[in-house]
Amino acid sequence: MRRGAAPILLIIALLAAAAGIMALKVATDRIPRARVPGSSIIYLPSGKYLKYATFGYSSLAADLIYLWSIQYYSNYEIADRFKYLERIFSIISELDPRYTDPYEVGALIAVAEAGDPELALKILDMGLAKNPDQWVFPFEAGHIAQMTLKDFERAEKYYEKCLAIPGAPAFVSRLRANALFKRGDLQTAWQTWLEIYDTATDPEVKKVASNHLYQVKAAIDIADLTDAVKAFEARFHRRPAALDDLTRTGIRSALPKDLDGEDYVYDPATGAVKAPTIPWKR
Repeated sequence: MRRGAAPILLIIALLAAAAGIMALKVATDRIPRARVPGSSIIYLPSGKYLKYATFGYSSLAADLIYLWSIQYYSNYEIADRFKYLERIFSIISELDPRYTDPYEVGALIAVAEAGDPELALKILDMGLAKNPDQWVFPFEAGHIAQMTLKDFERAEKYYEKCLAIPGAPAFVSRLRANALFKRGDLQTAWQTWLEIYDTATDPEVKKVASNHLYQVKAAIDIADLTDAVKAFEARFHRRPAALDDLTRTGIRSALPKDLDGEDYVYDPATGAVKAPTIPWKR
């Protein structure tokens, strides 16, 4: 009888706990938001507490809070709904660390709805810390850092983390190489694109890598030629009439050519140097 009563008592306790949580939510929902912003969630217990309070059903609790959060953050009538976004998704993370969807959705809400890319990165970092085998978290973080924040250094580091995780797609290496170029690390960008070019088996990937190699080499050469033009002007108090003047006067021992063997284009009126063609039109 005692053994038979134990499951019944457990079920009663679970139902009572669930009823208590629901009653608390209903009560807080009635509190005017103007007086207590985010009143429907500020009294939600921490994930650590809920993990014990749910008697082993923490994954179910994570599901319920996650589904509720989607509804909550889709309600545009709640002006202050993003105030506790990090707290809510932290609770879900504590309840079920391996539940990957909430990290991605939480980051999406943070960057697209709340306009807070730093919070999005924080949520994705949380996901990676709990799930170090999931390449999707540093990949998405790199995308946000590169496209939204224009922080190419941080983007490159996220892509590097992504590539270190088994199963990461090959195209991430191209994103990393592009981030290296955008942050101004031209030598590393060249080596990275060269490796991609040498190892590519797909002709399209090889063509893309070749175009980027052209772009990187042109950037290196143009910077060098621009410095040479400035050195010529400082010495002779005029711009060179042509790039050949740089070798004739000993400013440079030789002039670089682009990846296709063509001469760079020089405008003596402005001193500007540019590539003879656009990489993507080669």
